[in-house]
Amino acid sequence: MDLSIANFAQIIIACLLVIALMVGNAVVMVYVERKACGFIQRRPGPYEVGPRGILQAVCDSMKLLGKQIYVPGNIDWILYFLAPVLAFFPVLLLYLPIPFGRHLTAMNVDEGILLILAFSGLGVVSNILAGWASNNKYGILGAARAVSQAVAYEIPMIMALLAIVFLTGSLSLTEIVERQGSWPWQWNIVVQPLAFFIYLVSLVGETNRAPFDLPEAESELTAGFHTEYSGMGFALFFLSEYANMLLVSFVCAAFFLGGYKGPFMDGFWWMFIKAYAVMVFIVWIRWTFPRVRFDQLLNINWRWLLPLSILNLWVTAVIVRFI
Repeated sequence: MDLSIANFAQIIIACLLVIALMVGNAVVMVYVERKACGFIQRRPGPYEVGPRGILQAVCDSMKLLGKQIYVPGNIDWILYFLAPVLAFFPVLLLYLPIPFGRHLTAMNVDEGILLILAFSGLGVVSNILAGWASNNKYGILGAARAVSQAVAYEIPMIMALLAIVFLTGSLSLTEIVERQGSWPWQWNIVVQPLAFFIYLVSLVGETNRAPFDLPEAESELTAGFHTEYSGMGFALFFLSEYANMLLVSFVCAAFFLGGYKGPFMDGFWWMFIKAYAVMVFIVWIRWTFPRVRFDQLLNINWRWLLPLSILNLWVTAVIVRFI
């Protein structure tokens, strides 16, 4: 078999596995999030459908898929239907450079993190298209907030990752993981705790999760940029949100937590354990902190995260150059 054909087949298989992972992750995280919410609010959460309510997310998914798609009038038809597709399918490419194991990477490229950062911006484009094409004032306001938030929190996130790139001298996620050891004190979080903190805060802002969920803000904008979407349109936005959460958690695990390396034995299970630990943290703060105002959201970035990320990057560059 020709090498290019083999690589193409490998990428196709990887994309199918990523789709299965994204769907399965959404079903699991809906249940985990509802149970965590119930625990924090001192109530059982899903309880009736299946043992301990474990089938509730499956039933909700079937109900969502069977719903009639309602299309409002006076919309831009092309952009309206393109937006949810653009929100979901580009995420497939972002999983390809993720090193799930030492030899378990769909596309091991030297500039893997650049690929992720470049294509992740398409999510904001989908938000703009959804808000504009819906011809809805709440949608337009949500889209405007999404753009401002993405531009603000993308900068400190990139700078936090660049600090690790400076230390390792590589843009490859596999190489960054290999430069770390198997034990926690050998991970990058020990030498870059400030970058890890900046990245954690920024990933919440980048994924539009509470308390930074201002582009949706149900109490203010109904549902923000996807107010006018129902059925499969809403489902694609819903899946892309959890897919992006898992993606930034995988990147966090690879850059700061040793990736697939762990005590006693390395393996892909460590990558998933660390990524889902970050996911549980994101869920935890959603049900712990109230939603901030939009001016507070931007001030957190421009007054604190951005100066701290610049300072951390400058100190890292000096250390790498002279020490």
